Amino acid sequence: MINRCLPLIACLTLLPTLAACSEAPPPEKPLSDAALNAVRDDAGAAKDQLARQIDDLFTNAELGETRALIVMHEGSTAAERYAPGYHENTRFVSWSMAKTVTAVMIGMLVSDGRLRLDESVPEPRWNRPGDPRGEITLRQLLQMRSGLRHTEAGDPPYDSAEVRMLFMDGRDDMADWATSQPLEDEPGARFEYSSNTTVILADIAARVLTNSKDPDTRREAVNNFLRTRLFGPLGMDSMLAEYDANGTLIGGSLMHASARDWAKFGEFLRNKGSYRGSQLIPRKWIEFMTSPSPRSGFYGAQTWLNLESGIDRDDKLADRGPDTMFAAIGHMGQYILVSPEQKLTVVRLGHSDQEQRPKMLQQLLDVVELYPAP
Repeated sequence: MINRCLPLIACLTLLPTLAACSEAPPPEKPLSDAALNAVRDDAGAAKDQLARQIDDLFTNAELGETRALIVMHEGSTAAERYAPGYHENTRFVSWSMAKTVTAVMIGMLVSDGRLRLDESVPEPRWNRPGDPRGEITLRQLLQMRSGLRHTEAGDPPYDSAEVRMLFMDGRDDMADWATSQPLEDEPGARFEYSSNTTVILADIAARVLTNSKDPDTRREAVNNFLRTRLFGPLGMDSMLAEYDANGTLIGGSLMHASARDWAKFGEFLRNKGSYRGSQLIPRKWIEFMTSPSPRSGFYGAQTWLNLESGIDRDDKLADRGPDTMFAAIGHMGQYILVSPEQKLTVVRLGHSDQEQRPKMLQQLLDVVELYPAP
């Protein structure tokens, strides 16, 4: 007699295998021409993988809106892509990436012997007899540990020192507003991130470069210095910096440049102040900017470090990327990630809100990790 149960038994034994097959991930969607054309054949990483990771930054709505992305590897452009409506000549706002530019300007004045790191800064208001703010040094300002009452974020927002300085009662003379704030800690004792502090640094630069109080003269003096010493040599021709009504550079938040020019600045930092054989600033200054301060292992001098909670890290990101990686970071997800070990600079410009930003950064680090460190 034929056992008619055998086919049924055989089918039952195949069920686990069939179920496993049904749970397999769907095949990856084909890459678009835009995704593939954005990546060079000699990108230094697998072209399809790099194109896919970059494509996710532009197409995944959960990550916000990526408007421009550039990957530089070993000094050459490995990938470059723009969202519709943006292109290589579009100027993108820096937000707080500008702080790192301001730190370079201060470093040039220090290397010229016109400022000193560990002396009281030339701020007339603080240099009056008995004013404890006269003890604040340039180093402390650069490392965000001045002790001044500068609350970066407030609830409601108009209570924040940054908002008041940029848009409310301090907007016409931002440095005057920032320097008028009292101490809330001993100078040097505590890290507190502050856009107001960087405006004070920009005002100090203007005071060194000109004795004039005329706003146009102050603006011209700083602008000429940056063009001659930094933007011109780097070929950052698109750079446009904003000034307040008193002629003070808004050095903590408002500079505009193309993605390519932001990448040039990142490469300049990666090469420790050297560009095409010219040392524009001492290497030691870039090392100072990218070394932890005494009060924050995650922050150097106007620059974020890939340590502790730096570069917007949370528990999921704690071990991603080399410890030597550093960044200029701006509001709503502006990034210049620089990894000297990987000979890598990655620029991402766009708009990601607070909820989207951690996911976007993880995707950005997926791009970084396609390049192994030696």
